[in-house]
Amino acid sequence: MTIKTGILAGAAFVATLCGPAMAQQSWTMTSTWPSSLELIEMDKHFVDLANKLAGDEVKIDFYEGGSLVPAGEVFGAVESGTIQAGADWPGYWAGRDPAFSPLATHASLFNAVDYVNWIQQWGGADIYNEVYGRFGMVYLPYTVTNNESGFRTNAPIRNTADLKGKRLRLSGLEQGQLLERLGGNQVSMAGGEIYQSLERGVIDGAEFSTPNVDYSGGFHQVTKYWSTPGWHQSSSVFGVMINKAAWDALSPGAQEKLKIAADATMLWSLAFTEKRATEAYGKFQEAGVEITRMDDETLAEIQTIANSVIEDAACASPTSAKVYLSQLEYLNDYKSWRDASAPFNLGRTPNGPDIEKIRACAGQ
Repeated sequence: MTIKTGILAGAAFVATLCGPAMAQQSWTMTSTWPSSLELIEMDKHFVDLANKLAGDEVKIDFYEGGSLVPAGEVFGAVESGTIQAGADWPGYWAGRDPAFSPLATHASLFNAVDYVNWIQQWGGADIYNEVYGRFGMVYLPYTVTNNESGFRTNAPIRNTADLKGKRLRLSGLEQGQLLERLGGNQVSMAGGEIYQSLERGVIDGAEFSTPNVDYSGGFHQVTKYWSTPGWHQSSSVFGVMINKAAWDALSPGAQEKLKIAADATMLWSLAFTEKRATEAYGKFQEAGVEITRMDDETLAEIQTIANSVIEDAACASPTSAKVYLSQLEYLNDYKSWRDASAPFNLGRTPNGPDIEKIRACAGQ
């Protein structure tokens, strides 16, 4: 046997031991967001990174919201395996399990960095996968935004008295309960329906997302007032649902690359949305929208009521109690260092719900 022949034979033997290379898979992914809303940019960013990092094994073909299935059916399409992946906001699925609500947003509790801390270092990522895992899915959070804009109306909302009797478009399970305790009425509708509903007076006001997303929805054209801050959603998380069978068909290396793409998108999303929100704030001012802010006393009153709503919601669902308990344990754990480093820290430690009450409801 020549040296050359021996080398070739050895290479063939090694290839046989390693098995055939993983064939490239083709995934279909859609979103709950149409192209007209800027939230879809986070989905596109993730897909672009994922294809660059893992494209030799999985190629993701992305379709805007509504082009394959209605937004409300994305969950079911991923669960059934009709498509392999779907971008979402977890709160849309609270009807399936109330625990999806605190996985999506909070009323006057976490800020965006709190969600990042909790997901990355305090066990949050495992909880997302536990809840989504009950529906045959893996979940990769990849977007965080700070608090929602606040309510956009044609009559000013400066305090809780101004909320009474108002029909307001609002997302979120706990958010609706909080609004009702403050005297308002929650109206649920898709983002694409808000503009016309405001224009026609079907609703008295609306919230949807951060200032840049609201501006992309044209809300400055049909409202005169903007009430800040967005106490009803102090931050939000978005991500991608992946069918478990499709995920398991990937190599560990490809799975890790998708996780890296999600983590990188999360960091980018925070800076991107804050920059865009800042720009949009100025655009709303230029459009002549009057921007008001609730005072600290009013926000403290809302915090107290929000705490009560969260406690009740947690104790109505064992899974919700587990999620909230983990999040409140993070806040307690982080509190000493955050408060010691104030004001040069990452946000505030909220005067939040009764953790021991929620611990009891979680059976711990």
